[in-house]
Amino acid sequence: MFFTGPMDCGKSTLALQFDYTQSVGGRRGRLFTSRDRAGVATISSRLGLARPAVEVVSGFDFWSYLLTELTAGERIDYLVCDETQFYDPEQIDQLARIVDELGVDVFAVGILTDFRTLLFPGSRRLVELADRMETLQVRSLCWCGKRATHNARTVDGRMVTEGAQVVVGNTAETEEAFVAEPVAAYEVLCRDHHRRRLTRAAAQAHSADPLPFESNEEKR
Repeated sequence: MFFTGPMDCGKSTLALQFDYTQSVGGRRGRLFTSRDRAGVATISSRLGLARPAVEVVSGFDFWSYLLTELTAGERIDYLVCDETQFYDPEQIDQLARIVDELGVDVFAVGILTDFRTLLFPGSRRLVELADRMETLQVRSLCWCGKRATHNARTVDGRMVTEGAQVVVGNTAETEEAFVAEPVAAYEVLCRDHHRRRLTRAAAQAHSADPLPFESNEEKR
């Protein structure tokens, strides 16, 4: 099962909830993540929850990992995979094989599209293979109050549309995380403002001047 949504909609919280619910029910599982904001080998939620997890790097082999664990006598009923947008497509194929041939449940959680509105390779493969795909019902909000559907990368408050697909940066000024490029940050926007490249900072900068377009509020 693949659960997806933009940033700030509670994906990692849901991943931890899956693990809690399954373990309370007497099942045993493993947690996986990739490039979490809190650091290596951790699933962290903005609510302050965190759990150790196996770090998925490029080339990590889920099939070999599981066979090694099961051969050693470990019991594994389910896998919770967070930040699956960063997984290799081949790793998604391995997860599908684990479900089909080993009967292990896989709960995959991740972002669907990048800051350019293009599908992440791992997410694309999940859409192609997942038994079921669900969009999280907790709605992130754009600065304008409308539902946020797109992830924007910003540098010094200005939206950028070029650069490497994966740059894990700050999603709030007070948060520390991996920064692979100077002062990269992320913000969720509605489609309209993503298309116009109008971030919160850009809107505030224009607030003292007449906007070059008529806002939705002014139309009402």
